[in-house]
Amino acid sequence: MVSSYWEDHHHGSHQRLLRAPGNLLPDWPELDAIVVPTARDPGHLTEAARLAQILDCTLVTLHSGRLTNAAQAWRLLPEDVDLIAIDMSAPAHLRLPHWETSRLLSQTIFARRTDTSAKRNVGLMLSRMLGWSRILFLDDDITAPNPNELRKASGLLGRHHAVGLHIGGFPDHSVVCHAYKLLDDEGQESFVGGGALAVETERCDSFFPDIYNDDWFFMLDHEGRLRSVTRAGEVRQENFDPFRDVDRARAEEFGDVLAEGTYWLLDQGGSASEADHWHWAEFLVKRRQFIERILERTERQCVIAALRGSLDRLAHITPELCERYLHAWARDRDTWLRHIAALPAGQTPQQALGLLSMPGAPSLTSYLRYHKYLRLDPAV
Repeated sequence: MVSSYWEDHHHGSHQRLLRAPGNLLPDWPELDAIVVPTARDPGHLTEAARLAQILDCTLVTLHSGRLTNAAQAWRLLPEDVDLIAIDMSAPAHLRLPHWETSRLLSQTIFARRTDTSAKRNVGLMLSRMLGWSRILFLDDDITAPNPNELRKASGLLGRHHAVGLHIGGFPDHSVVCHAYKLLDDEGQESFVGGGALAVETERCDSFFPDIYNDDWFFMLDHEGRLRSVTRAGEVRQENFDPFRDVDRARAEEFGDVLAEGTYWLLDQGGSASEADHWHWAEFLVKRRQFIERILERTERQCVIAALRGSLDRLAHITPELCERYLHAWARDRDTWLRHIAALPAGQTPQQALGLLSMPGAPSLTSYLRYHKYLRLDPAV
């Protein structure tokens, strides 16, 4: 039973914000591509390749880090999979906008050190240039036991801007929410997100900011309200230890505060535009008290260390920073709209890949196996 204390300090579920799926429209288009950001061994891409085969769509793999690269994926994955495998360069070399949100956090302890958001934005750019209208963002630790549920998600895009799949198996939570779930399993539910999210790109006017919970902000409209988003079907996430690395908790805290604080308002019928100084001042107190209450009831040392890491980072978050970030995010949305509109449509994969780098920056290393364009040469 969830106590009133927890309800007053944390919303463990945002499910009521989701729309009812509705009926599938007749003759709906199927998915054009599955987009997988990855930093792990290419063996973790075999499930995405299997799904691309079954669904007859293109697989886009976006590689970074020392454990993976596009050449390995091209050699490992089946030859009958339409594949665009790309080695990501530094975000500064990519033809992405110079985000105000990123500049705000640059050279601070809140600067993000992963490139997942950049990879997802590259997926949106490719969709614009290649004419894809329906793509599925899929993490490399996700399996889909029933591919027909991905087809259903694609079909529901006729009625909704995005369709998430429920993450079964291991829960998809932040470190703090994992700690809370240990105390109240029923009080914490997973929301939809970029781990398994089908998107209608032709109506898409949003981007993934470079922050933890970037997908929660991607699903908001220009007024700061949740777009027409629903959930259909289930996928499964591999197990992992959320408390293994205290730095994980620290790195998540700012994005978790911003997302949970924003959706707190959405849960009450408000919008991100109402997140003023007083809202953040009150919410930051609730957040600190929430984590401290979990700490009081926790005995596992790894959980205690992680939560102390979260509190350490939380101490540096101010209402002014939260308010400034959301104002910068609103301006970044406008920048993204101009950026995506300027990209040329009707490109071949080779042409589109050439347009992903900034002028003067090195071209991205990529490998294609794209039967639709009758090109089977590996190196581009």
